Amino acid sequence: MTTDAVISVRDLWKVFGHNAERVPRSAELAALSRRELIDRTGCTAAVREVSFDVAPGEVFVVMGLSGSGKSTLVRCLTRLVEPTAGEVVFEGEDILGAGRKRLRELRRRKFSMVFQNFGLLPYRQVVDNVAYGLEIRGAGRAERTRRAMEVIELVGLDGYEHSYPDQLSGGMQQRVGLARALAVDPDVLYFDEPFSALDPLIRRDMQNEVIRLHREVGKTMVFITHDLSEALKLGDRILIMRDGRPVQCGTGDELVAAPADDYVRDFVRDVPRARVLTLRWIMRQPGPDDELDGPELGPDVVVRDAAQAVLATGKPTRVVEDGRLLGVVTGEEILAVVTEAEAAA
Repeated sequence: MTTDAVISVRDLWKVFGHNAERVPRSAELAALSRRELIDRTGCTAAVREVSFDVAPGEVFVVMGLSGSGKSTLVRCLTRLVEPTAGEVVFEGEDILGAGRKRLRELRRRKFSMVFQNFGLLPYRQVVDNVAYGLEIRGAGRAERTRRAMEVIELVGLDGYEHSYPDQLSGGMQQRVGLARALAVDPDVLYFDEPFSALDPLIRRDMQNEVIRLHREVGKTMVFITHDLSEALKLGDRILIMRDGRPVQCGTGDELVAAPADDYVRDFVRDVPRARVLTLRWIMRQPGPDDELDGPELGPDVVVRDAAQAVLATGKPTRVVEDGRLLGVVTGEEILAVVTEAEAAA
C-alpha cells in the first residue's frame, strides 16, 4: 500500500452466487472466464482481482462498458455491496473489518456518494435536502441550515433554496445531490455515473461544475463512467475495466499513447490525440544540428496548447523538467500529431 494513499484497494473480488467465497480461494476457478465460471459454478464474478491506490486530492476515474463491474466496484468501496475477498483500506483502516456502527460513522463523516438517481426527498425544500446528512449526524437546525446555504451557493443554486425538487430541472436536481454530498464535508466523494441520464449540454455543464468544485474544495474523488470523453475530461488517472478485471490504469495521455492491449486501443481510437497527448510523448532527443537556445516548455503541456508557441519559432522548443533537458519538439512533431487527428476526423 502506498503510505499516503487515501484509498488502497488490494485483490478485491465480488462474486455473486452460492458459496461465492470459494471462487477467489481457488486458483482453478479464479482463472475461468466469466462464462465458464457461470457454467461451472453458477456464480458471477463482477469484480476480479482489482488493485489500485487513490492519492489525496486526486480525481480517480473508473470506466468501462456496461457489465464491466465498475458500479459494483464503487459500491464495494463503501460496502453498499459486501466484497467477497480482498482489502479496501481507507485512510489506513481496512473498512472490510468495520462493524455496523463504525461503517455508519464512516458514511456519515468520511465519504459521500452521488448517484445517477438523485434520490431527493420530494416533500423537502432544497435547503432541507442538502442538510439531510447533517440532520442524520445530529447537527442542530441552525448549524445545518448555515452549512446547507454555504454549499447551495457553492454549487450555484442560491435563490432556489426554498424550491422543491419537482420544481427543478434534471441538472439542478443533480446539483442538489452534489450539494448534499458536500454538506457533510467528507474526505472522499464517490460518483456513480451521476450525469449519464442528463441531456448532453447539461451533462457538459455538470462536468465543468465538478472540475470547478474540485479546484475550489480539493476533495478526493472517485468517479464512475462509461464515457471516455468524460473520463479524459475529469480524471487525473483512469482505470479501464473489462469483465470485472482491471485492464489498464494511467493518465489520459498514457492510455492514448501507450494502450495496454487491443481493447484499450479500440477504446481510445477516436480520441483527438492533439488534445490529450503531451510533449512527453512526442519529443525527441536533440540532434547535433539543433539549436538549443530556443523557448522551453514543460513535458506535461498538451500538444494542442503547445502548437502555437512551437510553430511560431524557427528553433527547436526545449522540453525541460526541474531544470533538466528531456528532449526537443519542433513543428514537425507537432504537425504529425495534428495532421493525424485531422485525418482521423
